[in-house]
Amino acid sequence: MRIRELGVRIGRGMPGRFNSITDVDGVRVGHHTLNIEAGDASVHTGVTIIEPRAGLARSQPCFAGCHVLNGNGDAAGLEWIREAGWLATPIAVTNTHSVGAVRDALIAAERNEVKDSVYWCMPVVLETFDGILNDIWGQHITVDHVRRAQADARSGRVMEGNVGGGTGMICHEFKGGIGTASRVLPPAEGGWTVGALVQANYGRRDALRVAGYPVGEVLRDIHSPFRDTAGGRRGEAGMGSIAVTLATDAPLLPHQCTRLAQRASVGVARMGGGTEDGSGDIFVAFAVGNSNLPVTDYTRIGKSSTVVTMVNNDHMSALFMAAAEAVEEAIVNALLAATDMTARGERAEAIGAARLLSALHETGWRSTRMPV
Repeated sequence: MRIRELGVRIGRGMPGRFNSITDVDGVRVGHHTLNIEAGDASVHTGVTIIEPRAGLARSQPCFAGCHVLNGNGDAAGLEWIREAGWLATPIAVTNTHSVGAVRDALIAAERNEVKDSVYWCMPVVLETFDGILNDIWGQHITVDHVRRAQADARSGRVMEGNVGGGTGMICHEFKGGIGTASRVLPPAEGGWTVGALVQANYGRRDALRVAGYPVGEVLRDIHSPFRDTAGGRRGEAGMGSIAVTLATDAPLLPHQCTRLAQRASVGVARMGGGTEDGSGDIFVAFAVGNSNLPVTDYTRIGKSSTVVTMVNNDHMSALFMAAAEAVEEAIVNALLAATDMTARGERAEAIGAARLLSALHETGWRSTRMPV
């Protein structure tokens, strides 16, 4: 179940065919999920891969930017994006203690492709903390798991909820995980697509808003893994993080990608997030609209300049709105797709479609049916 299927409208824009980050042509997503019951050592985690373009990323680089709303988290590979605005690897999302293992696995995969070329790669790996439901200290993600996620990468519909890197995540004290959505601009505004994929693992229950309605106030007394814990208090409400990847086919330059990434903050804020010290809120945006960017190769001297195109600043507002709406809807989709999980003596309940609709009605919302 996804939020549009319930007749709930998030913003004013229209989604793409799959209402997914894969509506941006060439973008592919793959997951590998681990669910192993072993008492307090239970494993509920995974890795999610986002490929900016089908095939080897190094041979088809794209411009990118990033933004950190709150830095209580970590990421690999962002410094070169900040410096050069360059993305030449897939983006991976996993749990906090597996960033290094996933980075190393992506480097190994790249090495198999480039052989002895004089080249380096700095993979982008984002994380959120799943240590309530997952034995995060066990560092269970391996090279093989990353390879399986890469092999699973495809266009079209994207699995959401308890899958890949989102397997053990908690969002607004409900079960969270992976979510995605997209917006397609009208031809008069450029006709470009903006897609978002989130790993949602942040937020307090009482702050939760859906389509602007304060459903968290209605649902505040539902079981919380931070408040009603069988195994004792393991954390505090609002701790966690959210990792957001934005993709667009608009021809953006690096500084414009950074501006787009900043607008993920708006989507998170509309949901009631972005104000917790214990949440790492890190966002990456890439643009595939320039398809002729040169490949870095230090075995030979390439051409000294490349002609690129860019969106004029007076057309950026529509892209900003699309990014904010896509992120907001992706988070709701993550909540709705998630299913209950009990692990390590704790329980995270899914928000569920019926419970969400009931809370929306109680706060004054009325259905406005729309195309799915």
